[in-house]
Formats: sequence, C-alpha cells, structure tokens
Amino acid sequence: MDTIRIDTDARGIATLWMTRAAKHNALSAQMIAELTAAAGRLGADPAVRAVVLAAEGTSFCAGGDLDWMREQMAAAPADRRQGAQALAGMLNALNELPKPLIGRVQGNAFGGGVGLMSVCDVAVGARGATFGLTETRLGLIPATIGPYVLARMGEDRARRVFMSARLFDAAEAVSLGLLAYAVDGADLDAAVEDEVIPYLQTAPKAVAAAKRLARALGPRIDPQAIERSIDALVAVWEDDEAPEGIAAFFDRRKPRWHQ
Repeated sequence: MDTIRIDTDARGIATLWMTRAAKHNALSAQMIAELTAAAGRLGADPAVRAVVLAAEGTSFCAGGDLDWMREQMAAAPADRRQGAQALAGMLNALNELPKPLIGRVQGNAFGGGVGLMSVCDVAVGARGATFGLTETRLGLIPATIGPYVLARMGEDRARRVFMSARLFDAAEAVSLGLLAYAVDGADLDAAVEDEVIPYLQTAPKAVAAAKRLARALGPRIDPQAIERSIDALVAVWEDDEAPEGIAAFFDRRKPRWHQ
C-alpha cells in the first residue's frame, strides 16, 4: 500500500496511518481503495483490539484530492458514479468497522477529512488545528460525508457549518461534537492512549456487538441514505459550478461567485 501504513503493537492496537503528507493526505482514488481494504483487513483480524486513525505530516486530511475530482467530472457517467460509490464505500467501511476507531487529529481537516473524523467512534484533536466543510467554496457539497457528519453533529449544529464553508478552530469542533476534546499537540498521543486503554479490558465480541447496536439505535445511515449521498455528489460533478470552482483553484483566481 502506497498511501497508508498499518502499525500494530503487541497489545493489538493498530494505527492506520494516512501517508500522503506531501498532498496533505488528500483522498485520491488509490487512497480511497487502500483505506477501504485496510478497514476490511483490520475488521477481520481477531488480534486487533482497537484501531487509531492517524496521519503523517502537518494536516490530518485536506479532503478529496482535486485532481481526482477533476478526473471524475471528465469521466463517462458510469465511471463518474463508480468514483462516488468508491468514496461512499470507504466511509461506510470505516463507519462499520467492528472495532473501536479512535481519531488522532494532529492537524487541519477539511471536507472529506471532517468526514473521516465523523466515522470515528471518538476523535481527539490538537488545539492548533483548523477545520471546515469547505466544499461549497469550490461549487461542491459535503455529499458522501453528509450522513456521517449529520449523525455526529446533529442537524442543528451541522447546519452552522455545513453550507457556509467557514473555518473553525478545535474549541468549536468540540462544541459541534466533532471532537470529543482538544489538547496541546504534545499531549495528543497520551490522550489517544487514554482512549485506547479501556478497550484492553473489554470483551472484543461484546465491543463489536455494542457498536452495532449503537449504530442501529442511532441516526440511520442505511443504503438509501448512502445512495442519496452518491446521487448528490454525482449531480454537483455534472453541474457547471464544480468545474468552475476547481478550475479557479488551480488557476489561482477567484471563482465567478466570489465577492
């Protein structure tokens, strides 16, 4: 695997590292496929007690790779839909991972990065990190991540940041329910360890069953909701605003709607 790495310690704690540091861990087609495969592998491994989702470099995840998105917009309709399905499938695979998933958010997270935080059972972040659902600046929407962001924040809190693309700090991420709490960067590993340790004292099958029950009783993220999010992403890829927004980003200019 070229975009991720898995380190598993003697206790059975697996750290799933995103390793596209030079690209701020933006989600490319390869990274989406490798994260999906990793979720399946870790979920099926009886030796794994818990998984930490972490990232190398200064950013946790900058969201969808814009080169990948530009390719999707230029692709044939069937291929375009397949790309959206792959992204949705990756998020669902992590959300349904039958192990505790703990987010170690050491840096900025935008768009899909916020989605990755939302599929974690608990996310702990560094105080200096910045967050945002920035898709609408580019003529996009938080589509496939939407079910998970809404489930994590609740609709009322999510609507504060879901459409505006404004940035917010770690303290507001805590108030929105996106982060459980924030600590100084030097204390992040200790905070993650505090989240990990209790799982070493729990029955693995009971933990998996409890997580399934929580998902069943909580906000429903069923196949219909996922399919609706895929439809929404494909629709904006096929509209005129997304090509303009992404072209403006690469041309280092303001899109036509910017005032």
